[in-house]
Amino acid sequence: MAGETVLEVNDLSVTFGRPPRAVEAVRGVSFSIRRGETLALVGESGSGKSVSALSVARLLPYPLARHPSGSIRLAGTEMMTAPDATLRKMRGETVAMIFQEPMTSLNPLHSIEKQIGEILAVHKGLTGQAARARILELLSLVGLSEAADRLGALPHELSGGQRQRVMIAMALANEPDLLIADEPTTALDVTIQAQILDLLADLRDRFGMAMLFITHDLSIVRRIADRVCVMKDGEIVETGPVADLFARPEHPYTRALMAAEPKGAPRPPPQGAATVMETAGLKVHFPIKKGVIRRTVGHVKAVDGVTLSVKEGHTVGVVGESGSGKTTLGLALLRLISSDGPVTFEGGRIDGVKSGALRPLRRRMQIVFQDPFGSLSPRLSIGQIVGEGLEVHRVGDKATREAVVIEALREVGLDPDTRHRYPHEFSGGQRQRVAIARALALKPRFLVLDEPTSALDVSVQAQIVDLLRDIQDRHRLGYLFISHDLRVVRALADDILVMKDGVVVEAGPAAEILDAPREDYTKALMAAALGEGVVRASIGA
Repeated sequence: MAGETVLEVNDLSVTFGRPPRAVEAVRGVSFSIRRGETLALVGESGSGKSVSALSVARLLPYPLARHPSGSIRLAGTEMMTAPDATLRKMRGETVAMIFQEPMTSLNPLHSIEKQIGEILAVHKGLTGQAARARILELLSLVGLSEAADRLGALPHELSGGQRQRVMIAMALANEPDLLIADEPTTALDVTIQAQILDLLADLRDRFGMAMLFITHDLSIVRRIADRVCVMKDGEIVETGPVADLFARPEHPYTRALMAAEPKGAPRPPPQGAATVMETAGLKVHFPIKKGVIRRTVGHVKAVDGVTLSVKEGHTVGVVGESGSGKTTLGLALLRLISSDGPVTFEGGRIDGVKSGALRPLRRRMQIVFQDPFGSLSPRLSIGQIVGEGLEVHRVGDKATREAVVIEALREVGLDPDTRHRYPHEFSGGQRQRVAIARALALKPRFLVLDEPTSALDVSVQAQIVDLLRDIQDRHRLGYLFISHDLRVVRALADDILVMKDGVVVEAGPAAEILDAPREDYTKALMAAALGEGVVRASIGA
């Protein structure tokens, strides 16, 4: 029935561990969601959003996680006291979940058909042709192109947006009453993000589901939610209709979240700055091989004729969708993959230089990757991670390297005393600071920043942008800043390249590209990232 309450949570508390060392992750949380409604849980990492959502489906590990108090009524069933058999039946049939990172949520060894088919077999008893027909129906419903040809595909053979569509198809397989979406668009391009949000809203209305949407991005909340609960330190500090909350936020934390978007503008590059990295007509073509003898039948033109120049103290932003060639361009400039075309670093050609001759130059060319957790070794301490490059390049003795590590950690705003701890003991923003410190320890001149803020909370994004700006100012670093977040690009980049299918479709000063885009593709990116009204105003439409 439209408007009926699907989920009612009252006085929910969650603790991890046992007294006296128990950590209270959620305290006294209460909310409800009606059929056809979307409730957003908003807050920074560690605020208790995901813990609250996982509690709804009773997915937290017992006895590590306990519920000292609270009631969770889902479709009339009290989940807190439900037996295991009831919980197994309700998971998938009554409540389904879309996780943040589809690549780690999908089984890398099983085809898409097998993974969706498993759900249908367990809950509906569908197998064979009946299951295949339902799988194709679901994939078509979520807009996966050429669904019949994708059935045998493994997750790594799909793009991020395609994998997320598969996750949504799996969640919808049993037409649940409640759909929980935990940061489902965080790692996606702005255009794909907009498509997924529109898809979720359409499916919610079509099936009359209730939706619990978890995010740290307030622009997404404004776009998809009806009501919002703002969480901080395990508690709901403010709640209300989206329009009212955005118009009149009452709690200081809510106001701080709204003001946390990366701001400011890049400082002008120093006069007479030397060029640290440049290329002209750079190409990276990957061969397509087929047949028994693996004959080359064509090429994927990942980068096709790109020209750019980065000066010291200067930032070139590279924007575009996944598959546009952004990261490939960065890797080619660093000579981490082969390419055709001249690449000049500090006045000398480095294309065609053998790896042994490149080693001394690598100290002055560094990269910071998108995922700070995946790029840091879990077996090394923070001090060892930051100092590893110093050892590889034989910089000084052990005492000298220790001093450099301490200096690098201080420079990125981390306490040097934490250098004996491990990556899992740090937040996402702290891990990204460690990754930046690792690059800075070698005193580089040129730094490739590959989506360094995409997985971070908005407040942490702003901190990292300010940090990068300050570091650039102190050391006159040249940045190649790769991102799909145009708000961050606006705050950091002097010039912008817009890439599509390996080609630069538009280039120029950041203010001109962002405020008056000429190409339709650039306008579409702006519309997806900043809102169509903003773009119309900026281009005079």
